[in-house]
Amino acid sequence: MSSSPSTEQQTPENLDVNAPVNKRLSILMELVQFVRPYKGRLIAAMIALIFTAVVMLSVGQGVRMLIDQGFAQQSMAELKSAVLFILFVTVLLAIGTFTRFYLVSWLGERVSADIRRAVFSHVITLHPSYFETNGSGDIMSRITTDTTLLQSIIGSSFSMALRSALMCVGAMVMLFATNIKLTLVVLASVPFILVPILFYGRKVRKLSRKSQDSMADVGSYAGEAIEHIKTVQSYTREQQEKQAFSDEVEKAFDIGRRRVMQRAILIAGVIIIVFGAITGMLWVGGSDVISGKMSGGDLGAFVFYAILVASSLATISEVIGELQRAAGATERLIEILNVDNHILPPETTVVDASLLQPVITFNEVSFNYPSRPDQSAISALTLTVEQGKVLALVGPSGAGKTTIFELLQRFYDPQKGSVRLDGIDIRSLDPKALRDKMALVPQQPALFSSDVMHNIRYGRPEATDEEVIDAAKKAHAHGFIENLPEGYKSFLGERGVRLSGGQRQRIAIARAILKDPDILLLDEATSALDSESEHHVQQALEQLMHNRTTIIIAHRLSTIQHADNIAVMDNGAVVDSGDHESLMQSCELYQRLVHLQFRGGLE
Repeated sequence: MSSSPSTEQQTPENLDVNAPVNKRLSILMELVQFVRPYKGRLIAAMIALIFTAVVMLSVGQGVRMLIDQGFAQQSMAELKSAVLFILFVTVLLAIGTFTRFYLVSWLGERVSADIRRAVFSHVITLHPSYFETNGSGDIMSRITTDTTLLQSIIGSSFSMALRSALMCVGAMVMLFATNIKLTLVVLASVPFILVPILFYGRKVRKLSRKSQDSMADVGSYAGEAIEHIKTVQSYTREQQEKQAFSDEVEKAFDIGRRRVMQRAILIAGVIIIVFGAITGMLWVGGSDVISGKMSGGDLGAFVFYAILVASSLATISEVIGELQRAAGATERLIEILNVDNHILPPETTVVDASLLQPVITFNEVSFNYPSRPDQSAISALTLTVEQGKVLALVGPSGAGKTTIFELLQRFYDPQKGSVRLDGIDIRSLDPKALRDKMALVPQQPALFSSDVMHNIRYGRPEATDEEVIDAAKKAHAHGFIENLPEGYKSFLGERGVRLSGGQRQRIAIARAILKDPDILLLDEATSALDSESEHHVQQALEQLMHNRTTIIIAHRLSTIQHADNIAVMDNGAVVDSGDHESLMQSCELYQRLVHLQFRGGLE
């Protein structure tokens, strides 16, 4: 088992990890569209943030009063006033912090939920070719892990960055107002702080993107192994899978370790430079106090503001690392949101698909899958299915049978020719309206992690319980459903693992019956079943096919016996067509398939 392709390879070429910091972080502006609907709360949060910054800065004046008027004058009244002022400021600070924290955290939760919903809503409508080159594990990592990271950034780190920036600017103003000479000492250290932030910030962002991609690979590998757990255990490959997964985890850990190392170096360097500057400032300021050039209160206030500047810069340097990770996560999410859907409804729908008769025509259709552009899946195919008739598609693996279903449902558009419904090119129809006329019963039915009722009702969500039960009866599924622990409310497990193959197939048929389609597509619906299950499923299919235009991909003679016409396919083209007897006389390929695949049925 191999892990999915690294998402590193899927990074668009225009995303340059070595671009300037402001350009790289500008990707975060893409989040504005999700924040804009809540601008009222954002403004309130900003007001609370500015309020708390101003209140915090006023604490420095309380410190000056405490030293100059309380300690220096030995006055209890002045000391009491200074202490009460600091206490009052503390209460205001608590109120402002509560308001800011709640509003910003709410905004983070709300925006991340909206992004998650927007990405999923977009992904669920994308053309199937997108999923041929993008693993489900990577997509899920973007929807869950990356949006959770953005939630933390918007709800915490971004607020911290703004607060620290305001505190830094405000504290710098107060430093100049308190003592210009000491302020110049502090400012001399600023270039030494910016250099490591810019240099290591670039490394942090590059490693952040790699870290998120590697975690997506870990999730993809784990999901694949768990999905195929029976195969893994059947071949006793548990130890090898453990080792392979461990290798993936270690790769992710190594990238994460390097990212953390760069951030740690950045933070440590800033701390050394900042507090080194404060130490120098204390030497100069202490000398001025001793010589009487400034008061102890001014020095105390100056130290308080200098510490605010230092802590703000340290916070900003740390948050920049978080913002770099947020930029990486935003890139990955915006990549998905910017993927164009190749299958779109016409700009002006002039034909109502529901009014069309279920007559299907493939007219000189040629098609190559996007992931295999040099390999023809369908070549100059011409085929007609009359209303209410049953067409069986027969041919070796890779002949193009399943591709016909995918083109008919317009999961892909042909490069040449046209697929027509009642003479109308299906590209001129709304894909949803087109698919509403069809129901697919695949070889491996897709059941959801829910109860029986939900899985059958998936065919027509507005159906009543009575209609669901009636569909189950027609699908010969009602009997075994009633014997389940909770009947129609029984939970089926992931992919319906609690049911047998025949039972899952009959649930899928019941779903198709409930949908009541004009066109029925059966993809080898009985090929993997035992004789008894096939008998029940075949009875259900007879009920389902009655008076419907039906196309069957057939691997068993029992399904061909119902066909009005049989099309023999090879290399993406129809090589012959007719009934069983005529094809046995005229088509060598059909004769060979009958002898190889249908021998048991013939006997």
